[in-house]
Amino acid sequence: MNKIQQFNDMHFSEELLFLGNAWDLLSALTLEKAGFKAIGTTSWGIANSLGYADGELIDFQRHLEIIKNITQNVKVPVSADIEAGYGEDTETIVENVLRTADTGVAGINIEDSYKKQNGLQEIAKHCSLLNNIRTALENHGYKDFYINARTDTYLQKQNPLLETIERAKAYVESGASGIFVPGLIAEDEIKEFTINVKAPLNVLSLPGLTNCKNLKDLGVRRFSFGNALSDKIIAYLEKNASELIALMDTAHLYENEHEKK
Repeated sequence: MNKIQQFNDMHFSEELLFLGNAWDLLSALTLEKAGFKAIGTTSWGIANSLGYADGELIDFQRHLEIIKNITQNVKVPVSADIEAGYGEDTETIVENVLRTADTGVAGINIEDSYKKQNGLQEIAKHCSLLNNIRTALENHGYKDFYINARTDTYLQKQNPLLETIERAKAYVESGASGIFVPGLIAEDEIKEFTINVKAPLNVLSLPGLTNCKNLKDLGVRRFSFGNALSDKIIAYLEKNASELIALMDTAHLYENEHEKK
């Protein structure tokens, strides 16, 4: 079974798909070693690791090389976060999706928010883009490639449930494999979504939304933690680096050494 089909099947298995979000090869290999069955890249984490803010500020080829390096060195399926596609027009975005697929990933995340202004793409326009992406993938031999269509309604709108469901249905009809709704937290709204949208729902870990078993019971099929782990690692690095300078002593770097022996 190829990785695209394997990754697709993970969204319909007995277990909820708990995705490990990586930002470089070391983090990806560590997550794989820990037991994660699939890796998703985090654009925020990748940008942060290169000294940038999130928001398509990295050269796309540089971003692609990190994705490729991860894909070529882990055995589990990888899904690439390509934000809104790194392009101002459909042709460029479709080409970038194909370039991403060529790295060996099993799927992508692509969102409906603008990068250089607030607001969301018009539904019809984004549906047209998704349809063009799906057609191009099929024409290049990437059958069943997983398009996780992210909608940022909960990050930008008041009382967004009905619009979220409307967008989700339209995106699925236009070729999306599943829907990613960061910011969706309320249990009743998660249930309402899963009843109305017949495609796997991906939610993002947030305070109060953390438990895989609870999410599975609500009908969620995929759970990711985005940049939460990379942020925690960076905070740990900053804390220890500050202590080295403040104390002018390296003793705290070895505090847990006895536990390893």
